Amino acid sequence: MSTYAIGDLQGCYDSLRRLLDVCAFDPQYDRLWLTGDLVNRGPQSLATLRFVRGLGNAAVTVLGNHDLYLLMLAYGAMQGQAAPRRSEHTLDEILTADDREDLLTWLRAQPLCHVEGRDCLVHAGLLPQWSVAQARALAAEVETGLRGADFRELLAHLWGSEPAAWSEDLQGWARVRCIVNAMTRMRFCSAQGVMEFRSKGETASAPAGYLPWFAVPGRRSADHRLVTGHWSALGLRQTENHLALDTGCLWGRQLTAVCLEDGRLFQVDCAPGESACA
Repeated sequence: MSTYAIGDLQGCYDSLRRLLDVCAFDPQYDRLWLTGDLVNRGPQSLATLRFVRGLGNAAVTVLGNHDLYLLMLAYGAMQGQAAPRRSEHTLDEILTADDREDLLTWLRAQPLCHVEGRDCLVHAGLLPQWSVAQARALAAEVETGLRGADFRELLAHLWGSEPAAWSEDLQGWARVRCIVNAMTRMRFCSAQGVMEFRSKGETASAPAGYLPWFAVPGRRSADHRLVTGHWSALGLRQTENHLALDTGCLWGRQLTAVCLEDGRLFQVDCAPGESACA
């Protein structure tokens, strides 16, 4: 059995199927770990969502910011927000699908953070003051709300970048928003864990006073290997305690898989017609 961790799909279904062929993935024996952002911007979000859901226990995916955006859009949580216009997303095919509710219910049931042994799967990263055990407990707080009867109210309070720093004293929607933003949107933060959401470039472009979240000295999650996506400008990064897998397939580059057991690397070029740069 092999476990293949794959970076952000964002509706690049053809690239995914080609990559699985290259890996010789067999859902009867192998598993996929997906870093989130299954949907949006790419051309086949509906096919991607249906395929991953259909893999059942052979696939583990965490929620990314684009997956949460789909849920917020579907359930009216974006009304009145300064959100992207409808022409700037590729989610209409999901929103009008006959199996829309089945797909959205399945998506709401996916974790923010998944831990097995030394490996921790999360879309963006973890704040430096969080251990993996603490992060898993905090993720569970949000997951319970997303799966519960009042999930629409939770979605209605997710939009926004404040508070930008974690405190054990945070309560209510501010607490939920901070947890979600760290795990699905963060790239740079200060040594004290204050998040900065505007910068999306390479690590050298960090604003003054900020570092890539994984480079903060004393990061408490450094005893695990964090498997992440989200940061296409970062690209592939393989260290003892970090495996970054968003290699910009959506932007005309590659879709990447790494076997967690032995480190084998698999890549395919963006399939024709899938690049958002076309």
